[in-house]
Amino acid sequence: MKEELIRIKIDAKNHIALWKRTTEKCLDNKHILFTHGTFSSRKVFNAITDFLTNQGFTCWVFEWRNHGDSSKMKHLFNFETIGKEDFKLIFNYLFDEVKIEKLSCITHSGGGICLTIALINYPKFKSKINCITMFACQGFGAAVSTSNYIKICMSRLGSKLLGYTPAKALGRETNETYYLMKQWFDWNLTGRFYGENGINYQSQMPDIKTPIFSIYGKGDTFVAPKEGCELFLSSFDNPLNKALFCSKAAGFLEDYNHSRVLHSRSASKEIYPFVLDWLDKNKTKKK
Repeated sequence: MKEELIRIKIDAKNHIALWKRTTEKCLDNKHILFTHGTFSSRKVFNAITDFLTNQGFTCWVFEWRNHGDSSKMKHLFNFETIGKEDFKLIFNYLFDEVKIEKLSCITHSGGGICLTIALINYPKFKSKINCITMFACQGFGAAVSTSNYIKICMSRLGSKLLGYTPAKALGRETNETYYLMKQWFDWNLTGRFYGENGINYQSQMPDIKTPIFSIYGKGDTFVAPKEGCELFLSSFDNPLNKALFCSKAAGFLEDYNHSRVLHSRSASKEIYPFVLDWLDKNKTKKK
């Protein structure tokens, strides 16, 4: 495995970390862009990129500003900042400078929300993407029960009082500001996926015709519950989209939770092959 860090400039002092992971098996026309979610970094993709580079894919993993090896910036940002600014910089680099013709995308959790925002704001990139795989992704459907609604309300209040949501309490890496998490809290409490300027993102999701494979687990009962993931996927309104609900009752090794559905030994054994099959069915055709 060869790993290279590429620093994509945000401004004169700050950058986004873009990691290129390859092996000798990687082919010129097989590229995947990976994007993590909140409280996280590129590390959540280590196992699946190991798997996919050995299948010939060049894996590009970008880390949100203030996460991993990206610059630690003082000004506030939220999901729309990642979708409208960071994704634009990454896509411009890959398509204009590296000259990649087409690629696929794999996201985890909030990374899928940010990608959705990016493609709605920059429709020119939609034709550049073969397919998308979203692990444990929903944006406005977590309040599936009274208890979940109360948990979101309490989490919002606690985050507001602290000014941030502590990562250690969730067993994760990076704290998130209340400014960022407020969007997620409000989207899920209201069931309305609206941007800061009033844009109704849910109403524009059907315009994204890129095939999407949504993968989620029974043990993920709060951040990305089954009903929320189904609602998010159905909002794209594309018959080419596909869902995989991972539970013991469905024949899987475990009732996967929010993290294990992406990075666990069980996932590498039985979920990654589904992702590979999806990528192969939606691959870039050779000229």
